[in-house]
Amino acid sequence: MNFTQSEEQKMVLESLRKFLDAEIEPAFRAHGEGFIPREKMQCWTQQLSEYGLIKAPHAEEWGGFGMDWLTHLMVFEEVAYTSLDIAIPGFINCVGAELLRQLGSEELKRKYLPDLISGDKFISMGISEPDVGSDVAAVKTRAVRDGDHWVINGEKTWITNGEYSDVFVCTCKTGEGEVSHILIDREEHGYDVMGIKKLALNGQSTAQVFLSDVRVPVSNTLGELGAGLKNTLKLFEYARCHMAMWGVGVARRAMDESIKYSQERKQHGKPIAGHQLIADKIATMATHIDAARLLTYRAMDMVESGARADKECSMAKWYGTEIAVTAARDAVEIHGGNGVTKEFVVERLARESIISPIPDGTTEIQKLLIARCLTGIQAFR
Repeated sequence: MNFTQSEEQKMVLESLRKFLDAEIEPAFRAHGEGFIPREKMQCWTQQLSEYGLIKAPHAEEWGGFGMDWLTHLMVFEEVAYTSLDIAIPGFINCVGAELLRQLGSEELKRKYLPDLISGDKFISMGISEPDVGSDVAAVKTRAVRDGDHWVINGEKTWITNGEYSDVFVCTCKTGEGEVSHILIDREEHGYDVMGIKKLALNGQSTAQVFLSDVRVPVSNTLGELGAGLKNTLKLFEYARCHMAMWGVGVARRAMDESIKYSQERKQHGKPIAGHQLIADKIATMATHIDAARLLTYRAMDMVESGARADKECSMAKWYGTEIAVTAARDAVEIHGGNGVTKEFVVERLARESIISPIPDGTTEIQKLLIARCLTGIQAFR
């Protein structure tokens, strides 16, 4: 494994950083943390896709750059450093497009992939339900066969991109003990959406999705019938690596804000960076960030090589998101009273970091998965 950045990667990240600092950061600051309308989010997503936020790992035949997922993780870290609200919709499009590329028919790929990769359309994926979280096999949303169509009824929750979505990949029960993925086109087949308010990340869309007698062609089934659980677990590998990098981006921003503040703020006749306890916090942040990034790079390298990586992805997701919580909390403490005011970005980072250990399997779930890989004993059932 060689994780030294190539010249191509350095060029991509340098140009992206310049664009983020010059255009996205001031625009996001001016907008604030309120909900970002679809038109504005679409504009930002399209712009960032040209810098690799969606296009990096996808083939040129679909409008991508034909790079790799490791490069995409680097791009995602940079955008997450500036704004998670803006980074997340593109990340969902990128991973959702990969699911469609792997499992969709040629007709579905031709119809949707180019627009998803360019950012012209948004995708969302529905696994969680009001009574179902990490236990994917327990989903209650049902798809009943009626000739050449599925009739789908159910409710999904915590759906990222829900209010923006043009297409929705729904995890459904299609038979006894059988879970499948079905693609629903919002304009053609219809579904209702309602946003969810949270303590942070309200700029992007997290929503409930309601499906009532939604008729979808059987040809919109993704992958083999009944292979939904297996396909979801594979999707989690990509998602958990990105969740880890979400944590790295937030932690790195918290560290940089702390370094800047500690160099400028003076107490007892010297910059607070010269106080040992402050220095300890910053050094710890830097070490945790590098460790989390390397765990994530290793996991994604294994995924791309086709190796079994569920343990490594769980390690990366657990560690990357938890160090973000610690780094953001320490950044608030370094800022003192200023750290809890809206004038300083660390207040927002603290709220965003608290969310990160929860999606795509909580820290506790990741630990159970790691232990299962090590012991061979199933903790769930």
